[in-house]
This record gives sequence, structure tokens and C-alpha cells, in this order.
Amino acid sequence: MIAYQKGDDEALGSIYTLLKPALYSFIYRYTRDQQLSIDIVQDSFVKLQRYKHHYQPGKGKVKSYLFQIAYRLLIDKLNRRKKWQSFMPFLAPITKEEFHHTDRLTIREAISNLPDKQRAVILLFYYHDMKHEEIAEILNIPKGTVKSRLHTAIQSLKVELEGDFNESRSL
Repeated sequence: MIAYQKGDDEALGSIYTLLKPALYSFIYRYTRDQQLSIDIVQDSFVKLQRYKHHYQPGKGKVKSYLFQIAYRLLIDKLNRRKKWQSFMPFLAPITKEEFHHTDRLTIREAISNLPDKQRAVILLFYYHDMKHEEIAEILNIPKGTVKSRLHTAIQSLKVELEGDFNESRSL
């Protein structure tokens, strides 16, 4: 890691080769979700790369540092999933048994009917698991604007979809 901090980019490849299997195994055993595990491992190495100078050898091993990064990312992602699933369960990762094909199309249509600015925030937040800060940076708007657009979009979707789902389930 010290070599990588000093500019040896090949050292990151060595770290990846050594620690990726153990990191993936840990995340997968925790989540039992292959795609989430792959994403967390990738995000962890991206964060390690971005914040390589924050690592301090005197505070512990690289493995511990990387696992700490991965665990924090995992908990953040799981908490965000729980939060948005409680607000809008129809945006949760959908299994084929949960929703009929027409219900999924109704959800997609409702999202596509949102104003462009709200749709962008919904897609980045729920479908790409981005934080408010990241969305603000991407869209070049203040964090508060992201929150208000997200709130307004959720309210609009709830109103539209509650009516659609009640109608389709009563048929």
C-alpha cells in the first residue's frame, strides 16, 4: 500500500489480487446477494484508490482498512435499500413472483411520466444507489434541491401508483 501511495499503480493490482477473493467472500456471506457483493467489492477498491492517502500504516493492515471501507459501504447501501423499500416497496428489486408484468410496466410508465428533473433524481437514487451528495454533483444542483425533488417525485408516484394498483388488484 505504501508503494501505491508513492505512485506505483501496479501495487494496487497486487492488493486487488490478494484481497479481492477474501473481501468478496466476506460480503457475499453477509448478504447472499452476488450482484451486491460484486458491486461492494468494486466500490471498495474505487474508494481505496480515491482515498489512498488516508491510509496510515501505523493504524493497521491494508486488509483491515479495506474491509472497513467495504463494511461501511455495505451498511450504507443496505440502510438506503431499507429506507426506500419502506417508502416505496414497488421500487425494491423485483422478483418475478412479486409483481405481475403489467404492474412492472405501470411502475416504469409512472416513472417515465415524472418531470425530467424528478425522474433523474429518482433513477439515480433508487436504481443506481447514489447518495444525495453524488446526485447533486452529477446534476450540478444543491443537495437540498436533490432532497426536495426526490420528495416531490415520491409523493407523485405514490398518488399515481396507489390508484393504479388498487384498480388492477380489484379486477
